[in-house]
Amino acid sequence: MSKNFDVVVIGGGPGGYIAAIRAAQLGFNTACIDEWKNEKGGPAPGGTCTNVGCIPSKALLQSSEHYEHASHGFAEHGIEVKGLGLNLEKMLGRKNTVVKQNNDGILYLFKKNKVAFFHGRGSFVKGDGNGYEIKVAGAAEETITAKHVIVATGSNARALPGAEFDEKLILSNTGALAISEVPKKLGVIGAGVIGLEMGSVWRRLGAEVTVLEALPTFLGAVDEQIAKEAHKLLTKQGLAVNLGVKIGTIKAGKNSVSVEYTDAKGEAHTGEFDKLIISIGRTPNTIGLNAEGVGLKLDERGFIAVDGDCKTNLPNVWAVGDVVRGPMLAHKAEEEGVAVAERIAGQHGHVNFNTIPWVIYTSPEIAWVGKTEQQLKAEGVQYKAGTFPFLANGRARALGDTSGMVKFLADAKTDEILGVHIVGPMASELISEAVVAMEFRASSEDIARICHAHPSLSEATKEAALAVDKRALNF
Repeated sequence: MSKNFDVVVIGGGPGGYIAAIRAAQLGFNTACIDEWKNEKGGPAPGGTCTNVGCIPSKALLQSSEHYEHASHGFAEHGIEVKGLGLNLEKMLGRKNTVVKQNNDGILYLFKKNKVAFFHGRGSFVKGDGNGYEIKVAGAAEETITAKHVIVATGSNARALPGAEFDEKLILSNTGALAISEVPKKLGVIGAGVIGLEMGSVWRRLGAEVTVLEALPTFLGAVDEQIAKEAHKLLTKQGLAVNLGVKIGTIKAGKNSVSVEYTDAKGEAHTGEFDKLIISIGRTPNTIGLNAEGVGLKLDERGFIAVDGDCKTNLPNVWAVGDVVRGPMLAHKAEEEGVAVAERIAGQHGHVNFNTIPWVIYTSPEIAWVGKTEQQLKAEGVQYKAGTFPFLANGRARALGDTSGMVKFLADAKTDEILGVHIVGPMASELISEAVVAMEFRASSEDIARICHAHPSLSEATKEAALAVDKRALNF
């Protein structure tokens, strides 16, 4: 006998599990289907983010940063470390523990909010605006029905033609997080978020890292001034970043991978690597969903087609997160999940794409929200800019990390904040003040007039806001 629900969410990643919890909070009889498995075959909700993305990468970034501090940074603090060793197995084990804690936390939240959880792959069978039949293919196959369906099936790593992932030598983000021995030479194709973060992890642990990027500019989506500063700092650390590269043949041998490529000058090279990470973007995951069986429309790039409210072409079927248009960010998926649950309840859920923050968790971190300077120039918007270096920030000096800066962009006439860009320590935390300010359409003067704690990194935010009016106090 089929189980009936008001709302069924297919996918238990950030967009899916949050949508399910919010729907349950709003009084709907809700179910969530997710097929991720842990090492023992049990449920591991949380999607790519929790299992092979945001959470484990941050765990390894933190561990590798501690290792680098111990091997290089502690000495200037008067801390002498002798006989430093690396237990990579334990480091990876800690990462796995962090992942499991998040998996278990989501299962607890489902139980707390009375969300029914089904472990398996969800797919459409049939249905219309009166209800949909959903098959769950798991240990025991079953069918459930729903009045509303929210598709939150996420994305998969994009492979290079002729270089399919084996997760042993040619790695996606999944394999990059589980290398059992520090490679002597590591190749990374793609200088995006994943490539730079994973490259940073293994460089800190001792790998010689070469990054190959097809685009002629470094981090083209980032404010140009910030990107140049980040490029300078990351290459100084030892990341070899090659821009304007054209990738040729990739051959996996028994214990290594060779990559033929042409550099920006047109000169041919062959790189020999112990491991190769390919991070050239992600593709929407609609595999096994049976979208065609119910007439669910996909766009020309394979994303589920939705309108501004995340409605699909089918009545009462919604889609959120990586499987639809917009930035592939976990927090964007969460916001869409909440908004859709509230729309189903007749409320006015809202997601402001202009104030979604972006973060790259390298060291220093890179974070931004709103428009870049190059975007404002292209749009013909008159603006004022203010910057402040962490070199002049007392807390940064005390931390021993004075790299980078905070940059404000404000409307030349109204002074409304149009964008904030940070490269430096704890940028991921500092950017939240800018997000709040922009949501309330604050001016740079508003931030400049707010009292910030001293000494704190946040004072650099205040000083950059002051610099918009050319009145920074400490630089």
